[in-house]
Amino acid sequence: MEGFLGLTVPNFIGQLINFLILLGLLIFFGYKPIRRMLDERTARIKQGMDQAEAAKQEYERARAEFEKQIGKARAEGQSILEQAEQAGERIKEEARKEAKSEALAIVERTRAEMERERDRLIDELRREFIDTAILAAERVISETLNQEAHRRVIEKTLEQSASFKRI
Repeated sequence: MEGFLGLTVPNFIGQLINFLILLGLLIFFGYKPIRRMLDERTARIKQGMDQAEAAKQEYERARAEFEKQIGKARAEGQSILEQAEQAGERIKEEARKEAKSEALAIVERTRAEMERERDRLIDELRREFIDTAILAAERVISETLNQEAHRRVIEKTLEQSASFKRI
């Protein structure tokens, strides 16, 4: 008797027993290796994920360290720039002071030189005045005094004259 879909009960029971035997063999011989293979694959995937997470954390740590070093380098660069500006200002100020002191020294040397020249001219003028006075005195006075005595008398008179010293 043929049953539903061309199956007979003894044929169906035989196929069912074959299926159960095949299922038992697959479970006994196939399930454990497949399960072990799946567990190994899961472990490899988990290990890969852990390594990826560790690499990500290492990357974040390295990035943070890099940012920290860049910040430090920027701060050092800014500090160097500030020091350079301060050194430049200090050098300019020193140059300014040095130029001022040199200018004052030049003014002092010029003043001293002018005073020496003035004193020289005054002495020369005195000598000329004395010589002129001696000549005039000799002409006025008929008495002959020697020139050295006349010079002493006129120099003494000039020294006593306060108005002539102010020249």
